[in-house]
Amino acid sequence: MADGAKAHGRKREQGQEQEQEREQGSGSARDLAHGVHRGLARDLERELSRVVRGRVDLGVTARALTTMDASNYRRVPLGVVAPRDADDVAAVLAVCRTYGVPVVPRGGGTSIAGQATGTGIVLDFTRYMRSLVSVDAAARTAVVQPGVVLDTLRDAAAPYGLTFGPDPSTHSRCTLGGMIGNNACGAHSVRWGTTADNIRDLTVVGARGTVHHLSQGWQNSTAPVGLRDFVIRHLSALRTGYPQDLPRRISGYAMDALLPERGADLARAFCGSEGTLGVLTEATVRLVESPPARALAVLGFPDESAAAEAAPGLLPYRPLTVEGMAADLVRVRGDVGLPRGGAWLFVETGGATEAEARARAQELARECDALEATVVSDPAGMRALWRIREDAAGTATRMPDGTEAWPGWEDCAIPPGQLGAYLREFRSLLSSYGLRGTPYGHFGDGCIHVRIDFDLLTPAGIGHFRAFSEDLAGLVVAHGGSLSGEHGDGQARAELLPKMYGDELVGLFGEFKDLWDPDGILNPGILARPARLDENLRFEVLSKRPVDVEFGYPHDGGGFAAAVRRCVGVAKCRTEKGGSQNEVMCPSFRATGEEEHSTRGRARLLHEMLAGEVVTDGWRSEEVRDALDLCLSCKGCRSDCPVGVDMATYKAEFLHHHYEGRRRPASHYALGRLPEWLRAAAPLARPLNAAARVRPLAALAKRLAGIAPERTLPPLAPRTLVGELRKRRVPSAATVVLWPDTFTNHLSPEVGRAALRVLSEAGVEAEVPAGRVCCGLTYVSTGQLDRAKVVLGHTLDAMEPYLGEAGRRPVVVLEPSCAATLRTDLPELLPADPRAALLSSAVRTFAEALEECAPEWTPPRLDRPVAGQTHCHQHAVLGDAADRRLREKAGLTGELSGGCCGLAGNFGFERGHWEVSVACAEDQLLPAVRSAPPGTEVLADGYSCRTQLAQLAGRRARHLAEVLAEGLEGEG
Repeated sequence: MADGAKAHGRKREQGQEQEQEREQGSGSARDLAHGVHRGLARDLERELSRVVRGRVDLGVTARALTTMDASNYRRVPLGVVAPRDADDVAAVLAVCRTYGVPVVPRGGGTSIAGQATGTGIVLDFTRYMRSLVSVDAAARTAVVQPGVVLDTLRDAAAPYGLTFGPDPSTHSRCTLGGMIGNNACGAHSVRWGTTADNIRDLTVVGARGTVHHLSQGWQNSTAPVGLRDFVIRHLSALRTGYPQDLPRRISGYAMDALLPERGADLARAFCGSEGTLGVLTEATVRLVESPPARALAVLGFPDESAAAEAAPGLLPYRPLTVEGMAADLVRVRGDVGLPRGGAWLFVETGGATEAEARARAQELARECDALEATVVSDPAGMRALWRIREDAAGTATRMPDGTEAWPGWEDCAIPPGQLGAYLREFRSLLSSYGLRGTPYGHFGDGCIHVRIDFDLLTPAGIGHFRAFSEDLAGLVVAHGGSLSGEHGDGQARAELLPKMYGDELVGLFGEFKDLWDPDGILNPGILARPARLDENLRFEVLSKRPVDVEFGYPHDGGGFAAAVRRCVGVAKCRTEKGGSQNEVMCPSFRATGEEEHSTRGRARLLHEMLAGEVVTDGWRSEEVRDALDLCLSCKGCRSDCPVGVDMATYKAEFLHHHYEGRRRPASHYALGRLPEWLRAAAPLARPLNAAARVRPLAALAKRLAGIAPERTLPPLAPRTLVGELRKRRVPSAATVVLWPDTFTNHLSPEVGRAALRVLSEAGVEAEVPAGRVCCGLTYVSTGQLDRAKVVLGHTLDAMEPYLGEAGRRPVVVLEPSCAATLRTDLPELLPADPRAALLSSAVRTFAEALEECAPEWTPPRLDRPVAGQTHCHQHAVLGDAADRRLREKAGLTGELSGGCCGLAGNFGFERGHWEVSVACAEDQLLPAVRSAPPGTEVLADGYSCRTQLAQLAGRRARHLAEVLAEGLEGEG
């Protein structure tokens, strides 16, 4: 893994040198400002590299990756520094102060208000300063560095029965430093409060290098010079200028925490300062007892206002959560387990035992005036219900008709008793502007999340956005609320703070900041003297002209730019731990830990490629190429990303344009055109297999084909499946068409034979197409889209007799990657050919075909545990519900792992991908197989997955059809 990251680091450095050469050679096209910028960057990089032990990167890729966070805003930095320790932080601040360059601290980059973007040096704490220093279970505290991911802290505290109370929905990738900077909260704040409520001590490096130890009480802290006098001079304003009794007041500086009656809590005052006062280097946080057992009550109400009005009445029962959502966010069909109603409260309770937690949930369900209630306490049932609520947070980013929806008013907070009335007026205001949004959130704290379908692409739309923002700020303030109730003000709301606090208190914000940051280098334009809310919008740099592309992008109005805009930056792809069978995204990030190898990072680079300001070479960009090089095209993001980013498709599109009219890598010719080579090699299978066993010959072949030297060349089948079947009598009334994919046909025909045996036993007769067919997968994955269209055109010609109304029948595809290609890539590449949609809709997996064509058939009873992997393409595109039901009928018990096997078609065979391929397999698949007890059946429907297991674990995995066919033989 480290070697792979180093190799890509060398590529990036070479790309930076080439970029500098290009800039130096095009002076006539660059104005004076660019020359000044270039000179400043060169000097800055030299000085930073001299004094910083961590990573200093002022290259194109690093800058492009950090232009945006999860907000509507974009600012281009000069570069990124990953400090190793507090001394590095002080050194960066000293250099930047000398050059007058701003500094922006950044954690996971998931801020929704724009505060994690900047024009100077971005400090990335996720690389080195991510240590969990200690956990003191007796004192219920932990010491952390700012780059620690929240789930890392929670996992370390869990064995002691403890947790960190605040838990934003981004808990798997947000950092403690970012949480402190934004004063983050999460669903459990009704019980455990905000981040500020859970901080003991902070160590902060000031803008001029002074180290401040912040705690409660002046005597326990080292405050900036003049801060105590500032508080004394403005006692009256600090006492009267803030709204009271508002649990989620996050907006502005918490200067009132310095009042004598509040204990002069400097640590609390620093929380929520969004990187504008100092740079956090260490924090002591408070841990709370986590109930051993939990239960969930889901309460149904007529509408969201009724749910909101019921929420405050539940607080005396001391619930762990009081979350709310309305029916317009539930887009799944059928029985999803929700009680009757048009809106729901999700109320979690805790207890020493499951019975105690359940009793508390049942008590509050009885006492509230709900239409209907559901109470569950088993973990699986709770997860299923919580998933509805969590999925709603993702669906909020798109309207039901696919229209884009954006943050900006993501999290204002109202006194809980006012929330019902506020929601009615909020809906009315939306309607008056012709806007749509679906509120949900932390009803128990009065905090509302909503994404709204603003038009941020046109001047008129941006003007509309501004006018609405001003009116909504007035509405929030009229209800005694806070403009921000969780994510901070950033650039989205800071300009509107005078509406909430008045001019006098907002004026003190500037004076307060100046005491900490006299030179104004810490995140300027945020909170104090803020930038306008309608400038630096992320889309203003994009061209309005359509991009000429090959795919149809049907879910994005046919536009590549709209497809790239799908990434809103919430960074679910940056999760470091592999999840359950429901999670695949993003294997390359988990293997390398590099932002550029996450789905979000690649989307950022594509956005900057379209913008042309940082990435200037368009489709020829080497920076984008290098980032996409480690994309496995697993399609996990298509299903796991909350907004359905499909990086596999974007990669294929990019590679098509990048290599258009140019020489391609050897692997594109060898592996990308694999179906052609295998057809030519089929008559010579035996001598070629013998030659592949001669090491010098195999090494030469791999070198010429661009194949990793560590790989073993797989043997060719002596007889192809099609060759066998063409000699077989075609059933007179075949029920299905069996698709002879390249992998099954030439490399594992035993899978096809087994499938035919099982289908026949189930009374399902199959035939193979009379003509030559291919799904085009290998051409698509290597970006040879012109050739893919030709191949698919010939395929549709061959399949046309099977697609007519009279003769249409299911097409059974045994290889999941081929089935996924036919389902999605085929109609998106050939949208104008009606046969493409017909074939796409006819595709069935093996299990789907049995369920559809032989619903009464009972498979052989095998009664054994299974291990292995659900194919990543099946997870992302096809679904595995039918496979689960079939395995259950056959007595094959246990779960298959998620993730990606790491071979992923051509990816794992290509030179330079070995380390990452192995790391991906080690994430979930290999540990699951190694830990399986004796007698476990190893299942893998994908040829790549089976090959990876054979080459890395020495284990033979089988397609489900093979296992069932063997069972039939045993019965016979």
